[in-house]
Amino acid sequence: MNKQMSMLCPKASRVIRRISTSSLRCDSQPQPRAKSAPQQLVGVVGLEVHAQINSNTKLFSGSSVRFSAPPNSLVSFFDASLPGTLPVLNKRCVEAAVMTGLALNCTINRKSLFDRKHYFYADLPSGYQITQQRQPIAVDGTLTYSLLGGTKRSQVIRKTVNIKQIQLEQDSGKSLHDDLRSQTLIDLNRAGVGLMELVMEPDMSCGEEAAAAVRELQLILQALGTCQGNMSEGQMRVDANVSVHKPGEPLGIRAEVKNINSVRCLARAIDYEIQRQIEVLQRGQTVQNETRAYDSKSGETIPMRDKEGLQDYRFMPEPNLPPLIVYEDNASLPTGIDACQAVVVHKIREGLPELPGVKRDRLVQTYGILPEHSFTLVNEDGLVEYFEAVMKVTKKEPRKVIGWVTNELLGHLKEKDMSVSHSLASLRGEPPPEAESTEQVCSQTPLSQAHWSGSQRGETPDVS
Repeated sequence: MNKQMSMLCPKASRVIRRISTSSLRCDSQPQPRAKSAPQQLVGVVGLEVHAQINSNTKLFSGSSVRFSAPPNSLVSFFDASLPGTLPVLNKRCVEAAVMTGLALNCTINRKSLFDRKHYFYADLPSGYQITQQRQPIAVDGTLTYSLLGGTKRSQVIRKTVNIKQIQLEQDSGKSLHDDLRSQTLIDLNRAGVGLMELVMEPDMSCGEEAAAAVRELQLILQALGTCQGNMSEGQMRVDANVSVHKPGEPLGIRAEVKNINSVRCLARAIDYEIQRQIEVLQRGQTVQNETRAYDSKSGETIPMRDKEGLQDYRFMPEPNLPPLIVYEDNASLPTGIDACQAVVVHKIREGLPELPGVKRDRLVQTYGILPEHSFTLVNEDGLVEYFEAVMKVTKKEPRKVIGWVTNELLGHLKEKDMSVSHSLASLRGEPPPEAESTEQVCSQTPLSQAHWSGSQRGETPDVS
């Protein structure tokens, strides 16, 4: 089964950051179709978001994580699934998952389990993925996101989607399809990179809501520093589960649209799929439970394969990883355990930054700006910092400053093909922000055996 990566729609990361949820509407369709009957069926949308953890090394090995490195240059023995190699869990990845769970109001499981999910891909050397199917690290959260509504799109409409779970898992490698030579090349640099899979309940009804939720999640992850959220580099990939039904009746058969890597494409793919399923049912046919891909050129979803069930994956406990234990505070640490080697929830909670929703509310209340202007400031990395710095040294009204910032400043930066963060760095005489954050050494070392309710030796991988 080949992955149809060519059907994804790449977008530049700076363009993605500037997408406003106000530009996406539920009633917008990529290709409008005539309706033969009054609309009675409504869409139901759930999402699975795979967020690449912002870490210098992979989830279970010491291999570096770097985008666009030479093919197969960042592969350890464990990544290549050589016999006798064992996983060593990266503490930084656990801390990132806990921090993300806290920011999304999740319950953090003090004990979580790892499982093997079996499936065959050429870019998955072991033939299985290590994930958390039975007991993930975080459950039962909520994500509050905002839409701009009203006649002038100036009214803030708040909505909430429930987060079923957040689980740690490995990424696979990449299959690069060469149609000219009829061959597929394998790059394992991405194999074993740490992912957080965030499963959202089917609480949304259209592409606009889903796009707004993903955009808000992207901003939260970037504020936390747990994921860079660059969708054009595959750091966030979204699977949309779409079905239609009549209100009050059971949910319909769902189709999954895989690997959407743009907020705009997500909205268009969902809206198209909802309309497609409605037309299928209106013709008296049955919606198939299948996996589909979104083709950005045609604006349509196309079938890939039948949808697998749980039995197809043959889940089983991961025998080489005992249960993962996290602690509430330092007082709960067992005697003799070094706090630097433990994942402490209280310490992580104290380090949570100001989240995007709170920041938008503060800007509106403090400076009296319009809600849509707060979205513009928060959506662009570094723009809030710049705006507030200007407000400290000027007597101009905030609305005049915001007009200059959003029109003049962003216009000039667009002409120069620069981001706000790079512009601020150049003004200070600093180097531009690095692609990866610097992390403490103790967060990059494998978890000690004190974190497991058992003992297990692991390899210290070599980088091939």
